[in-house]
Amino acid sequence: MLDSLYGNLKDVLNMTWPTLFISLILLVSVRISYLLKHKTDFVLHKEIFLLFFALYILCLFQVVTSQDINTSNGNNFIPFVEILRYKPWGRLFVKNIVGNVVMFLPYGFFVGNYASGKNGLLTIFLVFLASLSIECTQLAIGRVFDVDDIILNVLGGIIGYSLYLVLNNIYNALPKVFKTRGFLDIASIVLLFMVIGAIIVMML
Repeated sequence: MLDSLYGNLKDVLNMTWPTLFISLILLVSVRISYLLKHKTDFVLHKEIFLLFFALYILCLFQVVTSQDINTSNGNNFIPFVEILRYKPWGRLFVKNIVGNVVMFLPYGFFVGNYASGKNGLLTIFLVFLASLSIECTQLAIGRVFDVDDIILNVLGGIIGYSLYLVLNNIYNALPKVFKTRGFLDIASIVLLFMVIGAIIVMML
């Protein structure tokens, strides 16, 4: 299963790396220009986190509007039909079931951080709204609408939101030294280079 998941992540990266590269240059340059123009306080760890969110949204947009990779025979409006169609932990199961969950896991995390906080119902609604808009758009552009994708996306969003709550509680319990701006900036830089390193390794 891990090999299939890694292969799918590598395929997504090969598809989206041009978007990542171009968007990174544009977003960083425009954001720095904005901060300099308005003389806004520059908080590095917040800027890096916001950059991750923006790049994730752009890559999500590219993935969900690219050529249809769904192996179903058409639109599905009946819950669990497609979910139960795949052999558990087979290649297609990982690609279409696990992949849809993992794809929305970051969204649930970011929604928790930027929008909903500890309001779980608002998180579920925002994740559902995002997934529904994607499925409706796919239907309009000639791809397929699958209600099971919405179920899996919402599940992924809930997992991501739960991860946000856990990490937020851990952060609140940390000593003050780990909450300082300097420490958070260094930690965010390390995380950024780890992500870049992982991307480079996967592309080799």
